[in-house]
Amino acid sequence: MQLTGSEDLRVIKTIRAIKSTFETLLCEQEYETITVKALCDRAAINKKTFYHYYPSLDDLLAEMQIEISSAYIEHVKGFRLPEQIREINREFFRYSASQGPAYEKITCASGRYSYIRQQMINRVTARTWEQSAAYRKLDDFTRGAFLEHINSINVMLYRRWVADGKREPIEKLIALANTLTTEGIDGLFTRKDKA
Repeated sequence: MQLTGSEDLRVIKTIRAIKSTFETLLCEQEYETITVKALCDRAAINKKTFYHYYPSLDDLLAEMQIEISSAYIEHVKGFRLPEQIREINREFFRYSASQGPAYEKITCASGRYSYIRQQMINRVTARTWEQSAAYRKLDDFTRGAFLEHINSINVMLYRRWVADGKREPIEKLIALANTLTTEGIDGLFTRKDKA
């Protein structure tokens, strides 16, 4: 349930407890093993209360996906594509770094999380790249290959950064993503600022 701010304080606390507990459970176990009973026990609510707000865990997950992708879309809504790809990349990494462990698991894990992640990518693509006249001029195959390339680079670099304990400065990650995205292999090996 999307909160508008006009709800009763008890409703706000209940929804927050449901969402917070769900994120904790996502970090502790695989999505398929989470049950409404376990969520309700941990959140200290009864199942009837959960079902009052969400028909199923899938609906709660869908809302979480929408909230995450909508917040990112809000961060990048003013950028023009492809002209501002570097700025979009920067925002992706900064936004991702500001999210919590549940976001990290969705972005970095495989299995069911790949599907969840792809749903968020599709939503962002519809609100960003698909609004670009230059992008829409590309044929279907090229558009698909291009998006696969861009998304693969950014998600792979983010995963690598998380797996390495976020030791590298995020600005280095952003610079690498921009080089690989805009200049490819030639840019990586001919940069004057190689470390």
